[in-house]
Amino acid sequence: MYTSRMRKSWMSELAFELPDGSSVPVTVTRLLNAGYAGREQDEVAAHVAELAELGVPAPTVTPALYPVAPYLAAQTDAVPVQHERTSGEAEWALVVAGPEPSDLLLTVACDHTDRALEVHGVAWSKNAGLDVLGRGAWRLVDVEDHLDQLRLRAWVAHDGGPEQLIQDSPLAALLPPRYWLDEIPELLDPGTVLLSGTVAMLPGVDQFADRWRVEIADPVTGHTLDLAYGVQRMPAPIG
Repeated sequence: MYTSRMRKSWMSELAFELPDGSSVPVTVTRLLNAGYAGREQDEVAAHVAELAELGVPAPTVTPALYPVAPYLAAQTDAVPVQHERTSGEAEWALVVAGPEPSDLLLTVACDHTDRALEVHGVAWSKNAGLDVLGRGAWRLVDVEDHLDQLRLRAWVAHDGGPEQLIQDSPLAALLPPRYWLDEIPELLDPGTVLLSGTVAMLPGVDQFADRWRVEIADPVTGHTLDLAYGVQRMPAPIG
C-alpha cells in the first residue's frame, strides 16, 4: 500500500494567474487526457479508421479518457524528448482548483505526445511526454456562456525559422467541459486536471517541430491565454 509521502511525490504544484491579477495555486493529484473527443462523433470514427491504417490502435470506446501521471502536468518553457518523432496537440484544460463552481478554471494546454510509441499504445504515449499548461486561466463561469466562440490555435517552428499555423478551430469542435463534468462527477475533486483532446492538424505542416506555441482567444473580451515551449532532444543513451 502506498504511503501519503509516496503519493505526494506523484503530484505537481502549479499556479494560475486570473484576469483580476490574483494567483490560484493548484496541487495536481489527478491528470486525465481526453481523446477522440470531437463533438461530431461521425468525424471521430473516420479519424479512428485513418489512424488505424497508420498502425495506431483504435480505442474501444469514443470519446476516450487516459489517466496520466500527475507529475507530468507542467508550466514550462522546455520539453525534453528522446527522439525526433514527438509533437504537441493544442487543447483546453479544465483545472479544478477547489470545491466551488467559481473554482473551475479554464486554461490553454499542449499534450506533447510520443508518436513512435503511440502505435504501441495511446495511453503509453500520453505518459511519455509532458502536458504543458498555460500560466494564465479564466474562471469557467466567466466564459461558459460563449465557450463555443473561443478559438484554439497552434503554431510550430523548425530550426529557428518562422512560425507556421498548424491547428485552428473553435472550441465548438470539441466536447465541452460540462460534458465531462456531467459524465464523470468525480472530476470535481479538487486537484483534477482534464485535457480536452485535440483538433485536426492542417495538412502540409510538419508536426515534428522544435518549437510549439498555443493560444485560446476569446473574441468577446479580446483576451487570450497562451503558452510556448521549445522541444529539446536529450543526449543519446549509453548502453
